[in-house]
Amino acid sequence: MSTFIDKTAEKLTPFVLLFTRLVVGYLFLIHGTVKLFEFPFPNKGGAVSAMSILGVGGILEVVGGILIALGLFTRFTGFILAGLMAVAYFFFHASLENWLHPIVNRGELASIYCMVFLIYMVIGPGKWSLDEWLKNRNR
Repeated sequence: MSTFIDKTAEKLTPFVLLFTRLVVGYLFLIHGTVKLFEFPFPNKGGAVSAMSILGVGGILEVVGGILIALGLFTRFTGFILAGLMAVAYFFFHASLENWLHPIVNRGELASIYCMVFLIYMVIGPGKWSLDEWLKNRNR
C-alpha cells in the first residue's frame, strides 16, 4: 500500500507544485493590488503610497506573486518574500504580549505565507516552471 501511495505522490508532485504556486502567487498578488490600486476591491484605508513601508510591501507582493506563480527566480523570490512576511508578522502583528498567538494578533496569514515561501526557497518551483524551462533551454 505504501509503495502505491509513494508512486502516486511522485507522479502528482509536479502538478501539485504547479497548482500551489499558481494559487499562492495569485493570492499574494491580490494582497498587493488591493494595497496599491484598491483592485479588485477597495482597501479600508484607501490606496497606500508606493513610497511608504506598506507600499514597498505591496510592490513586493505584486512582483513576488507574479514571479512565484510563473516559477521564475523562485528560490530567490521565496527568500525575499519569506523575509517580507517575517517582518510583517513581527512589526505589524506581534507584540510582546501576543507574539506566540497568531490567531489573536491576526498574523496567521503572514506566518503561513512565510513558511510557504521558505518551502519554495528550499525545494524550488518544480518541473513545470519557467526556472526549469530556462535551465533546460540552456543545456
